[in-house]
Amino acid sequence: MTTDTTEAAGGPTPSRRSLIGWGGAGLALGAAAAGGAVAMTRTGNDVDPAGAETGAAVAFHGAHQAGIATPVQDRLHFASFDVKTDDRAEFVQMLKDWTAAARRMTAGHAVGEGAYGGLAEAPPDDTGEALGLKPSRLTLTIGFGPSLFEKYGEKFGLTGQRPEALVDLPPFPGDNLEKSRSDGDLCVQACADDPQVAVHAIRNLARIGFGKVAIRWSQLGFGKTSSTTPDAQTPRNLMGFKDGTRNIAGTEPDRLKKFVWVGEGEGPAWMTGGSYLVARRIRMNIETWDRTSLQEQEDVFGRDKGEGAPVGKAKERDEPFLKAMKPDAHVRLAHPDSNDGITLLRRGYSFTDGTDGLGRLEAGLFFLAYQRDVRKGFIPVQRSLARSDALNEYIQHVSSAVFAVPPGVRDKDDWWGRALFSKEA
Repeated sequence: MTTDTTEAAGGPTPSRRSLIGWGGAGLALGAAAAGGAVAMTRTGNDVDPAGAETGAAVAFHGAHQAGIATPVQDRLHFASFDVKTDDRAEFVQMLKDWTAAARRMTAGHAVGEGAYGGLAEAPPDDTGEALGLKPSRLTLTIGFGPSLFEKYGEKFGLTGQRPEALVDLPPFPGDNLEKSRSDGDLCVQACADDPQVAVHAIRNLARIGFGKVAIRWSQLGFGKTSSTTPDAQTPRNLMGFKDGTRNIAGTEPDRLKKFVWVGEGEGPAWMTGGSYLVARRIRMNIETWDRTSLQEQEDVFGRDKGEGAPVGKAKERDEPFLKAMKPDAHVRLAHPDSNDGITLLRRGYSFTDGTDGLGRLEAGLFFLAYQRDVRKGFIPVQRSLARSDALNEYIQHVSSAVFAVPPGVRDKDDWWGRALFSKEA
């Protein structure tokens, strides 16, 4: 990332802030980079297929947050935060400061006045590990969890603002959830093609939020397991299979409107144009799977392992004939035709986190899915899968969270969560 202390749109940044860290003066640092190769305002879908693999910047401003319908990047750093302040004004200021920092980082710039060159007696504004790196299509997507409204509804002036669709997920058969790695008051999803860029983004937001929020849990991901680009090959998961071939594409506005974006009147006004995110950490029993015959593996998924074609078909994108699959095949049970047309937009990533102390890989899928209403999306689909899916013998859900993801930041005067806090902001 560049270290210049002027905004790309021209003009100097404000003078150095006080020694106490990121304060109100930092808000002026958020003017978006614009023009040239970086177009910082999105319209319609938040997708630029032509720039999907260039490492360029993804526009920060738009009707919807980037990182949902955006072409899926290769790396993920997902962080769930707990709120640590009872002061509403302090929390709102943090959201504004986060937005200013996100604007700069997604444009490829350092936070604030950069990692060096300021007062020697003060900590630098930016941690510095992304110096010299490209924007790498970094996107930052924020969401608010049910607990934010439960714990801070009255203190933050949010009474009556929790959407009915932001429900606590029910327990599903086979779940073995770790409480310390589940839920959270808010989340930030950082996706990029360079892992250091994604980690840098979360690290700097956590630093700015010190004293106001703290990371509850986080997850690194690699090797995207789904695609929002229709002409791209479906990536493979750690079981070696293509899953989610007919994912919603970022270039399909009708499907996005139908299945992903919250419409006007579908809950509180602050969620119009937003979406709901379900995050699930799914542990794979890799060693058991690796000793399973090829035929059984293909029966479990309902696809061949080589091409990824559905049973009886030749190509991965051929329309599946569900009745040709075994009744408990994963594709058959997860397909919209088996779920009254329910369709989710998936942005999952693989993970490996060392071993579990028993000589087994701690590996699997970090599942991310966006939808208009969790009650009509993930919950009924997961109930069906948890009840009958043959894949359950080889996986276990060990972490879970749900978040309301507000619409996008419209312009340089907007900030994450503004509509939610607008009554008293």
